[in-house]
Amino acid sequence: MNKSLLAVAVGLLLAANTGLAKTSSLTLEQRLQQLEDRLEAAENRAAQAEQEVQQLKAGQVAQNQVATRSETPPEETAKNSAAPTLTLSGYGDLKVYGDVEFNMDAESRAGSLISNSDNSNERWDLNGRILLGFDGIRKLDNGYFAGFSAQPLADMTGSMNLDDAVFFFGQEKDWQIKVGRFEAYDMFPLNQDTFVEHSGNTANDLYDDGSGYIYMMKEGRGRSDAGGNFLMSKQMGNWYVELNTLLEDGTSLYQDGAYHGRDMEQQKNVAYLRPVIAWSQDAFSVAAAMESNVVSNAYGYTDSQGNFVDQSDRTGYGMTMTWNGLQNDPDNGVVVNLNTAYMDGSDEKDFTAAVNALWKRVELGYIYAHNKVEDVGDIPRDDNVWFDDVGTYDIHTIHASYQIPNVMDMENFNIYLGAYWSKLHSDNASSSDDNRYGGRVRFKYYF
Repeated sequence: MNKSLLAVAVGLLLAANTGLAKTSSLTLEQRLQQLEDRLEAAENRAAQAEQEVQQLKAGQVAQNQVATRSETPPEETAKNSAAPTLTLSGYGDLKVYGDVEFNMDAESRAGSLISNSDNSNERWDLNGRILLGFDGIRKLDNGYFAGFSAQPLADMTGSMNLDDAVFFFGQEKDWQIKVGRFEAYDMFPLNQDTFVEHSGNTANDLYDDGSGYIYMMKEGRGRSDAGGNFLMSKQMGNWYVELNTLLEDGTSLYQDGAYHGRDMEQQKNVAYLRPVIAWSQDAFSVAAAMESNVVSNAYGYTDSQGNFVDQSDRTGYGMTMTWNGLQNDPDNGVVVNLNTAYMDGSDEKDFTAAVNALWKRVELGYIYAHNKVEDVGDIPRDDNVWFDDVGTYDIHTIHASYQIPNVMDMENFNIYLGAYWSKLHSDNASSSDDNRYGGRVRFKYYF
């Protein structure tokens, strides 16, 4: 490069000398300026030539690289180079969340308490699920709102289920309508109920024929696998009222579709009406409710004379009172629940009362259930059946739990230790007193 510039400069100098001979009329300063301008122009032309040579070399390398690869369509190239995006409809806010709950259980004979297991021996079990939640809501300036909630479940057995699937709309602090799959007002709260085997949490399989029934005002509450809910509610200051309607196959209440030793035959769906009225002030609240199937001859059995016998007449009543001291004192507040419920069913009367308290993450509770059976059919006599004849049956249950919070300093990760003990007593000579007990370790993680 330096030799090229030197040659150009010498050439320009010779040309300048020749020019001097032809233009002797120019001054010395003008002649030097012409020489400087010509030298600068020559340098620019040399630099431009070198740049063009480098571009030609780079273009040849790129062509060689493209030739060694398979050709990619321009549309695919554009997709690969574009950043991923998430587009919302723009009709409101969307919340995505999750809830992990896995349990390690150990218990004695579970067949004589409400359970989804017919195993009469000791049970060691791993169970649980992962919930994915999708909540959407849109609010207007005048207080009106509409939204939805969908909560699919993936359980440990490899199957997919569903918790809530509900659409709702209304006006804030005033009225609301909900329709879908969900649970209505809880009329029998068990506090930190880590492990109460017979508690149940849906409208299905609550009654296990041949076992004691712990009635908790849940038959018309909802979240059924055999029907859906329609709920209307109204908030008026300290008062709250709601009316829930559950339409479903009424035989889904009974495990295996049997009641008092007879297989239930469905004629039509039941319609449970469940009105609730509640009042709250600061930490105290009280609620009263009833639930009743208003469809007659919804299900039953055919007797030996060929007559259909209705078994769907069921009406329940309940009351609950709660003191929640955690609202004002999250560290030392006490939560106390007093619950009672009574079911007037076909050929059976069930009464339940309970008290439980939570303080410093320690929960302790007691449940008393009294069943009066007035008629039975052919109940199999085996070790799984606790009562097999008319009479009265009592169940005393003590349950406890303890929360280990913030595992590994994570506020969203807790471990619960739970246990229960039940004593079953009957005035029937063919039955005998018996004990049931169990323990659980629950892993709870929110994300």
